Amino acid sequence: MFSPADNIFIILITGEFILGILGNGYIALVNWIDWIKKKKISTVDYILTNLVIARICLISVMVVNGIVIVLNPDVYTKNKQQIVIFTFWTFANYLNMWITTCLNVFYFLKIASSSHPLFLWLKWKIDMVVHWILLGCFAISLLVSLIAAIVLSCDYRFHAIAKHKRNITEMFHVSKIPYFEPLTLFNLFAIVPFIVSLISFFLLVRSLWRHTKQIKLYATGSRDPSTEVHVRAIKTMTSFIFFFFLYFISSILMTFSYLMTKYKLAVEFGEIAAILYPLGHSLILIVLNNKLRQIFVRMLTCRKIACVI
Repeated sequence: MFSPADNIFIILITGEFILGILGNGYIALVNWIDWIKKKKISTVDYILTNLVIARICLISVMVVNGIVIVLNPDVYTKNKQQIVIFTFWTFANYLNMWITTCLNVFYFLKIASSSHPLFLWLKWKIDMVVHWILLGCFAISLLVSLIAAIVLSCDYRFHAIAKHKRNITEMFHVSKIPYFEPLTLFNLFAIVPFIVSLISFFLLVRSLWRHTKQIKLYATGSRDPSTEVHVRAIKTMTSFIFFFFLYFISSILMTFSYLMTKYKLAVEFGEIAAILYPLGHSLILIVLNNKLRQIFVRMLTCRKIACVI
């Protein structure tokens, strides 16, 4: 029998899974249909499509991890399931992080204004090399996940041998502590793409500040399209920073859960909070993207008309 906390966890994680698949699936479907109709796809839509596919994978892995935690609370202390789950999570997590960083850098390069030669060169090149950049994101994520699998496999074998030389109480402590160093290390590596996104965010804010100063000198009273684009991109990147911070804190909570008396409850709470990142940021992207928002509103309008008829 499941405890009340487990029942609540299952309900919440199921709801997050459904919303995550629907939200990210909607973005992928709209861009795919648009791609077929126009026979071409814009760079931002191409990045978004790859991003939501990575997020569907990430959400799926996290939900599977959550289900396994409920069914088998000792999954991280006595078998190899932890290695398999963590390897797939590492791949999906890093792929999601790097593609999101590509999206943030793309927003910065296309929206910001600067006369610096490096900036102008990157702005000119980004559309030509985006396929190779995303392929590089895939390669990096695959490499890191393979390294994670090797490290955890070696760690598991080493401590499996050590278990035979300790009593049951010692085995309990040894079996959890080995995963502290690898998990913490791979969590910290995810900071690298986040720092790149953060730099892009501050540079975009600086660009908006300079642009605002310029239009104040030549104010005409009409709304400035460039300012609106700046603000929309900053909102998107701010939401990413917020959700990633929540995601990172949740990951840290799950990493150090072995130190807590109710580590299962801590992991469940961290899992629910962590899924808000690939779910929430994608919903924000739908709201702030004109094409995605307009198609969604059109769908709701058509459905209301059909219900009335």
